[in-house]
Amino acid sequence: MSAYENAEASKSPFRDRRVVAVGAVAGAALGAWAGQRMRSFAQQDRPQGMIDWERARATALNMNRGHTLTAVERERLDQYYGGLVEHCVPIVSNYTESHLPASEQRTFAFDRVDWINANLDGFKRMFAPIEEMDTSRPGANVATRLWGGLNQSVLSYEVGLLLGYLARRVLGQYDLALLGREPVGAGKLYYVEPNIRFLEQTLKLPKDDFRMWLALHETTHAFEFEAHPWVRIHFNSLLETYMEFMKQDVEYLKQGVRGLKTIAGRARTKRSADSSWLEAVMTDEQRSLFQQMQAMMCVIEGYSNHVMNAVGKRLLPTYDLISKRFEERQQQRSPAEQLFARLTGLDVKMEQYRAGERFIEEVVKERSHEMARRVWDAPEYLPTMDEIRHPAKWIARVDAMVPAAG
Repeated sequence: MSAYENAEASKSPFRDRRVVAVGAVAGAALGAWAGQRMRSFAQQDRPQGMIDWERARATALNMNRGHTLTAVERERLDQYYGGLVEHCVPIVSNYTESHLPASEQRTFAFDRVDWINANLDGFKRMFAPIEEMDTSRPGANVATRLWGGLNQSVLSYEVGLLLGYLARRVLGQYDLALLGREPVGAGKLYYVEPNIRFLEQTLKLPKDDFRMWLALHETTHAFEFEAHPWVRIHFNSLLETYMEFMKQDVEYLKQGVRGLKTIAGRARTKRSADSSWLEAVMTDEQRSLFQQMQAMMCVIEGYSNHVMNAVGKRLLPTYDLISKRFEERQQQRSPAEQLFARLTGLDVKMEQYRAGERFIEEVVKERSHEMARRVWDAPEYLPTMDEIRHPAKWIARVDAMVPAAG
């Protein structure tokens, strides 16, 4: 899970990559619109594909020069963060009554360049539908090639900008292979030391407690996915279906302005008061799947926060102080940061993630932690978005699924 907001401990890597990819589809549409209106565009030799990944990487790297770790620092910090995770594992295991499979090495200290390189492949997979718009393939006419040349420049810069922005914000990340790739081993935990150090100094946080606080959050995510293998399989299935829907929209965008009007028309007919701009341009099928994914991520984040709150206060004497300063930091984001988050989709449905925590807390309060842990039994035990807003509905449904003893 990717801690890309300085004001938050951790968020899902699926969410940030997925919504950024959707935002880029919109960017591709705008690029297509502009390209059709350009009277001339010098076609140059360029890599195949709608995104020049080397250009995107270079853009991201140029935003993050400096603050690099030496080999000696990296080795020392690998051991340091590894020790924090080892300390957290039995604590989380005892509370959640689950077991984390052993791993030779799962913890790595990163600088920003390390994080960009580690996440580039993940972004490539998430942007695969956009690559379907490749206009450099044999058979494309001259106008289409010019259209593609412009789009590649725009998209490559946009993706690089987003990667660079995230690299400056990420604190910790739990990374697990998705989209059909079997994981070589356990998921990996990344800690971006320059960002952690900066925030520690900015918020005047206690050094070791702050890092233990981050380690606790990321370790909890590892338990959610690795102690319950079906979680990754189920989410992967939802993600693959979602990617197919994105490919369908790409076919519309290939039609240029006519296709863009088709997608924009959905917003006029489907927009509701509580929907995000992303949901507004979706079909009913896309929106239903999107809400399933949102609900699952709500549970992942909400349960992780619950575990942190339950064990963190006993583990760290400064737990409340760290949490309070993070919350204050979130509320002080600049207008530019807030606008950027909204335009890229990185701020989509933040209230839903808070709702996930409220859902877990309400279930624990009304019944027990044992009842809340039922969300990890199987996919059918996951709540819907409506049930997350109304936990009593989920409790009643789960009660009906379990035959009464006697």
